[in-house]
Amino acid sequence: MRKKIKLLFLTALLGAAGYFLLNYHFIYLGNSIKLLNKKRLTSDYTFVYASNQSVESILRIDTLREAGIGDILVEIGRISEEKKESLEKKFDSDPVYY
Repeated sequence: MRKKIKLLFLTALLGAAGYFLLNYHFIYLGNSIKLLNKKRLTSDYTFVYASNQSVESILRIDTLREAGIGDILVEIGRISEEKKESLEKKFDSDPVYY
């Protein structure tokens, strides 16, 4: 009986960890890590290394842009609010999904 309880607990723990990974983007910014809610459960761009990427290449990714990575970039000072809005407008009109 104890073995079954351990197995059930381990299964529940792994399921919760998987759900957590499918629900958040982990954005590594060089000296910190930010969590960003995903718009839908997916494994796309779960781990993003953004410390040495340009702002344009980060905002070009529709999945991250829809989740609100532009607000994080403004918060940490890598881009201004006006520049973020202009880049989001530019990439929203791009028909290719990245």
